Amino acid sequence: MSAKSMKSEGVKQPATAATNLIAGGGAGMMEALVCHPLDTIKVRMQLSRRKRAPGTKPRGFFETGQNIVKRETVFGLYKGLGAVMSGIVPKMAIRFTSYEWYKQLLADKDGIVSSKATFLAGLSAGVTEAVAVVTPMEVVKIRLQAQYHSLSDPLDIPKYRNAVHGLFTVLKEEGIGALYRGVSLTALRQGTNQAVNFTAYTELKQWLQNLQPAYHQKKELPSYQTMVIGLISGAMGPFSNAPIDTIKTRLQRMPGEPGQTAVSRIMRISRDMFKQEGARAFYKGITPRVMRVAPGQAVTFTVYEYLKNKLEKGNLAFAGGKYYEE
Repeated sequence: MSAKSMKSEGVKQPATAATNLIAGGGAGMMEALVCHPLDTIKVRMQLSRRKRAPGTKPRGFFETGQNIVKRETVFGLYKGLGAVMSGIVPKMAIRFTSYEWYKQLLADKDGIVSSKATFLAGLSAGVTEAVAVVTPMEVVKIRLQAQYHSLSDPLDIPKYRNAVHGLFTVLKEEGIGALYRGVSLTALRQGTNQAVNFTAYTELKQWLQNLQPAYHQKKELPSYQTMVIGLISGAMGPFSNAPIDTIKTRLQRMPGEPGQTAVSRIMRISRDMFKQEGARAFYKGITPRVMRVAPGQAVTFTVYEYLKNKLEKGNLAFAGGKYYEE
């Protein structure tokens, strides 16, 4: 079928792997640049074990951020960004490509994808990206973010100088298995996140399209609407799996001990957190996480939809060995 005939019949083809790579990678890089400081604050709050005098409040979001800037300069908020940026392109490419693949696999014989299928496709895509990219990337990122050294003091030398040095140091001292510490929790977190994100985003998008006949066939909503529904869908995931994320952060921060299994480490961390810090400890960093994930999803979906639309509706389309003007 030629490009002209496909267009005339209104057939909506799934995005290609190349489109997902470029659009997803661009969206991921923009999201990382905008939201990484919030992630650093979240990690510091989750790792905080300081006991305070009775009646005093734990260090909050803004206080944690101010303390990082005061001690480590504003660049301290961007610790671990190299690890994130190096993995964001394959992460986003895997997320959107695998999501489309799972969605087509779960579609019925008429090609219709139900809400249940969308949820399962998002869940599967989240697990896939967690195993392939996210877990090793986050282990290195958290090691970098957890360092309290001052970037303004040249004599305060950190153990991990950058993402590459951190990667090789972890491999040398702890082995490749250390890069997959917390993979089960990461997969659970990413899976639930993407299941909720894609389901909520798809349902909200369809609802807006039904309310606006002008966009019912065109499919592409205005960017400001995409940003709003991305923000809403992105805020839902953190509340559903905050304890998982906090335990995962603590687990990935600590080197492994001989004879300990992943399950025993998770149980010990959970038990110690509850005993020493109370149930609220499992929700440490929830404010910056929501502030990080929700805008992050808004940026991701908006930039992804924009770039995908530009790539799919370029001036030239190739079909059957010939170029056709759109």
